[in-house]
Order: sequence, then structure tokens, then C-alpha cells
Amino acid sequence: MNSKIDKPEIEKAHERIKPFVLNTKLIHSEGFDEIAGCEVWLKCENEQKVKAFKARGATNAVLQLSENERAKGITTHSSGNHAQAIAYAASLVNSKAYVVMPENAPKVKIAGVESWNAEIIFCEATLEARESTVNQVIQKTGATFIHPFDNDAVIAGQATVSKEILEEKPDLYAILAPVGGGGLLSGTGLGCKYFSKNTKVYGTEPEGAADAIFSFRSGKVEKAKFIKTLADGLQTNLSERTLSIIKDSVDEILLVNEENIVKSMKLVKEHFGMWIEPSSAVAIAALLQNTEKFRGQKVAIIITGGNLDLEKFGLKD
Repeated sequence: MNSKIDKPEIEKAHERIKPFVLNTKLIHSEGFDEIAGCEVWLKCENEQKVKAFKARGATNAVLQLSENERAKGITTHSSGNHAQAIAYAASLVNSKAYVVMPENAPKVKIAGVESWNAEIIFCEATLEARESTVNQVIQKTGATFIHPFDNDAVIAGQATVSKEILEEKPDLYAILAPVGGGGLLSGTGLGCKYFSKNTKVYGTEPEGAADAIFSFRSGKVEKAKFIKTLADGLQTNLSERTLSIIKDSVDEILLVNEENIVKSMKLVKEHFGMWIEPSSAVAIAALLQNTEKFRGQKVAIIITGGNLDLEKFGLKD
């Protein structure tokens, strides 16, 4: 599957969503640079609307729906950040959001969805249950389904993260991004392909949900051999659409030891003064586990979200 998302499509997406999302800041810490052995800039999507980059893709997709589609409502399935993003985007166009969430979804993310007056439908914590429940919602309401990552409009919206990074730091050696379903990583790959001549793209993935690295190597969608990771936002596999883009635009996928995820969260708090989600910390951990690969270079890391329950991880604000 070749991507239909070209440079003008990403530029149009960026203009479309600008009134509704933030151009989040890039931040830097000399103390952290010393630890990493390179110049590191964090793109703070944890400070985005709904505290996650997902606001971009969801908003781009929702704004392109017809009046008739908006009138019937919007639905999706998600464990958290895309759920909040769809709820937020639906509120922008006065549309009803029907959000299917697994019964074990993080409480902080459930509360975020509720804050935008979306209707939550809980289901078992399996992909099959999510999909069958969404199909029931569609049959009952006629709502339009917006997939968390297997959707060109969503991917184009996520590509605006790397576009913004490169507009501010055009001389980057590399951008690192976490990978779950691949919406952000495929968007980042496209962004670097279209808006930079030389910037490399690295996907980062926990060993406890390792599917993308095997899919990247084999060229077909693989599933993780087991799922056991703190990074709840990365517990899904690629689609054929996202894998195709990633194969064409990403340089490498790096695996992260589970024990380094919380360590990386604590390091970011120490040097940047903010708590980030475990999924975001996977990209930090990948950098620190591969210091020789990036030594002396200038890199950016996408901090994908900041919705986390500190008590769950035994952390204090």
C-alpha cells in the first residue's frame, strides 16, 4: 500500500487544525545533554490539547466530515488519548462522540473523555471486543468511525508534529518517536521525508510490546509475542497502511528495556520539571540505551502525552 499523503496534504492539515491545536514548545536541558551525550530537544505534546499529540490527527479527521456525518455522531475505540482527542474534536463541531474504551483503561484517561461530554461504552480489553462494540454503535447510531491510526487524515494530522519541529530546528540529525499503531511514527516519517533532506527517523518500542520491530524487518504486520509493558499507549500493532509508510520513511526501530521506562520518566522530571506518560518515556529510554548512535548529534524526541496516574507508578508530583 503506497501512501496517498503527500506534502500538500500535510500542509493543508496543518492549516486546518491550527486554530484548534497548539504549536507546542521545544525544550532543552544542558544537564540532560550531558547524560545523553548529545543535544536533545523535547517536543512537548504532553502540553497539547487533551495533553497528547492525538488531538492533531483526530481534529484533522473530524473537521473534514460532512454536516450529515457530524449530525449522526462520531465513534472510535481507544484506551485513552485518541478517545480524548475524538471527544475534544467532536465538541468543536457540536457532534456527539461515542467512545468505546476497554474496561481496564486508565482512570485519568476515562475522566478526560468524560470531561468533553462524550458517551463512553466499556468493553472487554481485547481488540475483537473493541471492534465488535464499535460496529454495534455504528449500526445503532450511524456514527462515523475514525480509527486511532489506520486513517490517512489522522496520519496527516500527526505529521504536523515533525513539520513544526523541523520548521524550528531544520538541522536535526534525527527525530525519535514511540510506536504503537504507527500513526505518529508514519506521520513523523512523512514529515521528515517532505520537510527535511537529511533528518533520520527512529521508532522506539518497549520489549513488552514488540511487534513493530518485527513487522519492520519482515515487511508484514506482526503481532507481539507477549504484552507486558507500562506503556499502555503502545499495546497495539501496526496496520498495513502504517507499516507501508514506516517501511518507506523510517530508518530504524529501537527496542527498550522495561526497567528503563520509569527511570526515563524520573530523569525527565528531574531535568525538565514535568511528568510524562510511560509511552513517551520509551523514546527517552531508547536514546539513553543507544548513546553511541547519537553521540554529538542534535536530536528531537516527541513527548507524546502527559496523561498519567502518578500513584499507579508510585510517583509524586
